[in-house]
Amino acid sequence: MKTRRSFIKALTLSASLAAMGSVSTFAQAADTIKVGILHSLSGTMAISETALKNTALMTIEEINAHGGVMGKKLEPVVVDPASNWPLFAEKARQLLSQDKVAVVFGCWTSVSRKSVLPVFKELNGLLFYPVQYEGEELEKNVFYTGAAPNQQAIPAVEYLMSKDGGSAKRFVLLGTDYVYPRTTNKILRAFLHSKGVADADIMEEYTPFGHSDYQTIIAKIKKFASEGKKTAVVSTINGDSNVPFYKELGNAGLKATEVPVVAFSVGEEELRGVDAKPLVGHLAAWNYFMSIKNPTNAAFIKEYKAWAKANKVPNADTVVTNDPMEATYVGIHMWKQAVEKAGTTDVDAVIKAMGGQSFKAPSGFTLTMDKTNHHLHKPVLIGEIRPDGQFSVVWKTKEPIRAQPWSPYIEGNESKQGL
Repeated sequence: MKTRRSFIKALTLSASLAAMGSVSTFAQAADTIKVGILHSLSGTMAISETALKNTALMTIEEINAHGGVMGKKLEPVVVDPASNWPLFAEKARQLLSQDKVAVVFGCWTSVSRKSVLPVFKELNGLLFYPVQYEGEELEKNVFYTGAAPNQQAIPAVEYLMSKDGGSAKRFVLLGTDYVYPRTTNKILRAFLHSKGVADADIMEEYTPFGHSDYQTIIAKIKKFASEGKKTAVVSTINGDSNVPFYKELGNAGLKATEVPVVAFSVGEEELRGVDAKPLVGHLAAWNYFMSIKNPTNAAFIKEYKAWAKANKVPNADTVVTNDPMEATYVGIHMWKQAVEKAGTTDVDAVIKAMGGQSFKAPSGFTLTMDKTNHHLHKPVLIGEIRPDGQFSVVWKTKEPIRAQPWSPYIEGNESKQGL
């Protein structure tokens, strides 16, 4: 028969065991570091962003296989904002407030990045943004691992104007209708003015996200190009609209020798969906191409192909790597290095430790995070489309270029530098 004292003792023991269990569960949870992945896996941007989610997961697996971060495994938390800009902000808040992630890797379009910025500032979260963009922004809570305009757009147009690039005198600025193309084209128009190009020799056109009928616009470009001066197209079309655009370009017989197109948001992944043969010679400007030959890139490509096959990625046999994938890979590794330097995942400590971090990238260059402007120093490469949808590099810088987030071609930027 149980006495009152033995009953109380049993209750105390039970409570102690329960407490130990909860501590154990907490300790187990604390043995991992949660990281957020914020990319559209559906909607118009899924064609571009799904590969970045895959790259992030691959990189996390790679880091975990080598001991994790400070001895802890990384635990990815994947959300799908579905190419819906307000939903990006909701999902960012969920990752930071509910899932308690230490960092977020994500966004593609500038409108998605602009949507989440207030959330990251309010909650003091940390975002790594891996895509080329228009600049005119510098945030404490963001590290930009893609290109600023002086690391992509300006060098590309300078190339088009050069003898090697065809000596273009007229320009079509063609983009998707949102902040990145419009701001980039504002910078490019000012740059062209500085080079003596008149407004009459600049045609500017925009289409909405998901646009699929480019017949009328291609006809306008052909007419504009027929007016006597060498013409080039600068494309800031984003997402799945690139597939019908390039198909129509091929259907219209608009060859690169006549009117070259240089794209800032088209890489190997987007060209998987089109017959590249009619597009041979058209251009893209990036900071990395899959076709680059070096041991680091060979290992990167091999790792991604093996990961895709092991994880049953659709069409795993034909997966490709591209610039924003490299930027994602570099960003995650740099964050790891900064956390280990800081000895903590505390956002302010990691921000401080990020300045000056360097990493040998698949591009073959060692990339460094600038100490004052949260941007990577990056090389600039221009590639011609090949029949197989890959790129042959026709021009590149000798070394990485320091980013100019505040374009000197925008009035009032002269005094803006770092944070």
